[in-house]
Amino acid sequence: MKILMTGGTGYVGSVLTRTLTDAKHEVTVLTRSVRPGRSLPPGATFLEGNPVEPGPWQDRVPAHDAIVNLAGASIFTRWTAKTKEVLRESRIRTTRNLVETLERGGGRGVRLLSTSAVGYYGFTGDEELTEESPAGDDFLATRCRDWEEAALEARKAGASVALLRFGVVLGGREGALARMIPLFNKYLGSPLGSGKQWFSWIHIRDLAAICRFLLDRSEVEGPVNCTAPNPVRNRELTRALAEALGKPAFLPAVPGPVIRMVLGEFGNVLLKGQRVIPGRLLDAGFEFEFSGVAEALKASIG
Repeated sequence: MKILMTGGTGYVGSVLTRTLTDAKHEVTVLTRSVRPGRSLPPGATFLEGNPVEPGPWQDRVPAHDAIVNLAGASIFTRWTAKTKEVLRESRIRTTRNLVETLERGGGRGVRLLSTSAVGYYGFTGDEELTEESPAGDDFLATRCRDWEEAALEARKAGASVALLRFGVVLGGREGALARMIPLFNKYLGSPLGSGKQWFSWIHIRDLAAICRFLLDRSEVEGPVNCTAPNPVRNRELTRALAEALGKPAFLPAVPGPVIRMVLGEFGNVLLKGQRVIPGRLLDAGFEFEFSGVAEALKASIG
């Protein structure tokens, strides 16, 4: 299968590229610029182009059997008005440009995996959230909803579309763990706020396996929760990470008002969370390598 990938130079994209090329797929990584010295595994090539803007790169899209759309600026920052605009435009304009290309006549039979996030559901306390749960109404939820609506337009061009609602990705010492591990190594690891908020997570190896799984199953369309089947509360995550690192976690929780003062509106993502269940993956027969957060963290850090 020939696969075009946006966001392929990021953490998730890099791991997924290796996974797909190991399975003998051909991967084209769309990137704004090909930097000297940057390499890809055998079976992968770069395509230079800015996915946020229309351009000659779009002419290459019809030569692919599938698209994996991972592009988007990181949400892990303080949200200013400018940042919010970047978060929205980096996702929605990229997706619209891809869909526009498919609408020109190259979309029939194409498989599109387009990223979203569990932030789609907003903040609902202890409620278990499945793919049938409604969208929230905060900034992150409305951004995810608009992002998904843009991707679903590809159906009009004959593509089959799966919307991958990512949980927080764990694996190695990159991604979310890159921000957490240094604090624990300095004996500063502690729960956040009440510690009761839910944390829906996924190990990077399972996430890559999910993408492979869904590329081969065009009948699985619409939203797919890409989370492990056992979400945990923030206190449990803190204990599991401290144990995996061999560090104590004896400090009191960081008060919610302090987190909001430092991170602003983004602090709510850390203080509220979602309890998300991967119902469609379980129904489709996907088998998770990591269903418990303790084993996932130990594998990541080890």
